Amino acid sequence: MILLGSTGSIGVNALNIAKQFQLSVDTLVAGRNIALLNEQIKEHHPKRVVVMREEDCSSVSHPDVRFGETAILEAIEESSSNHVINALVGFVGFRPTLKALECGKRVALANKESLVVGGSFVDTSSIVPIDSEHFGLWYLQHGARRIERMIVTASGGAFRDWPLDKLADATLEDALKHPNWSMGRKITIDSASMVNKLFELLEARWLFGEGEYDALIETKSLIHAMIDYSDGSTTAHFAHADMRLPIAYALMGSVDTPIVDRIDLTRIGSLEFRSIDPQRYPIWQVKNELLRNPSRGVIVNAANEAAIERFMAGDIRFIDISTLILDAYEAFSASPRSVEEIFAMDAEVRHFVRNRKC
Repeated sequence: MILLGSTGSIGVNALNIAKQFQLSVDTLVAGRNIALLNEQIKEHHPKRVVVMREEDCSSVSHPDVRFGETAILEAIEESSSNHVINALVGFVGFRPTLKALECGKRVALANKESLVVGGSFVDTSSIVPIDSEHFGLWYLQHGARRIERMIVTASGGAFRDWPLDKLADATLEDALKHPNWSMGRKITIDSASMVNKLFELLEARWLFGEGEYDALIETKSLIHAMIDYSDGSTTAHFAHADMRLPIAYALMGSVDTPIVDRIDLTRIGSLEFRSIDPQRYPIWQVKNELLRNPSRGVIVNAANEAAIERFMAGDIRFIDISTLILDAYEAFSASPRSVEEIFAMDAEVRHFVRNRKC
């Protein structure tokens, strides 16, 4: 496999699957966790390694070390492997997805931004989703029953139980306290604002086609997806939140070996479901309109990434993230007609948000 984002949680789990099933690792692409990268190199012996920064190259224990976005694209093109796991975070993962598909490779996709910003230019027939929610939707779609609606679940994020009048005082430290697990900083903030779930609905729209999509909060994160059928019945995908399960299916097609422990419903006792309230999660106001016009996802993604940069720098409050996204969504109404226009619009929206007063 070619593994983009090897030192993140998905990358680590992908390498656990590679070890369990004796799968070879051709290329590793990592960020700044060089210590972990060197451990991965020692265990999996990749042919080539790519890091993001030139100054980190000398610290990597490998004879073929490269750096930067161009090096990622070159590594994908050079590799003889037909499997790419794209676990990069953010817009930076879009070009590698396009390059992998251009090279005729199969993409196990955890970089949801690839579809959020450019779904109309991505051949989803060669993509297998790794996100638990989309894996769950795929898992449930066996049989001839007509589907009425697909639903993904959300944890609710760090502020699901906060009084609404306290959100204006929320700090970066508060936003990073996810109620169910530990994740990277950006995705944890996206979970708190519900942007992450908005993106997952867009991703589902590109993966599974036109239809009705929605989300709700399930506080224990044991149900990842549900499907409503035309006969009035609903099925749900239960599983412990363990990324090894969708990764194993993405790499091998089918799995008969136990990957995760079964859920003991008698020990769980009860589940709690909540609707997603636009007062707590203002970004939810554009959900329906965005699903009708999914090509505008590039606006939301660029605004979100630029706003999060300002929030993490202490320049704006947490509640200003959603405000800036909604402002950008109103200010930019066009849909990109080419990949080049996606990158141009991304730059324009980021400039708008970086210079917008709150």
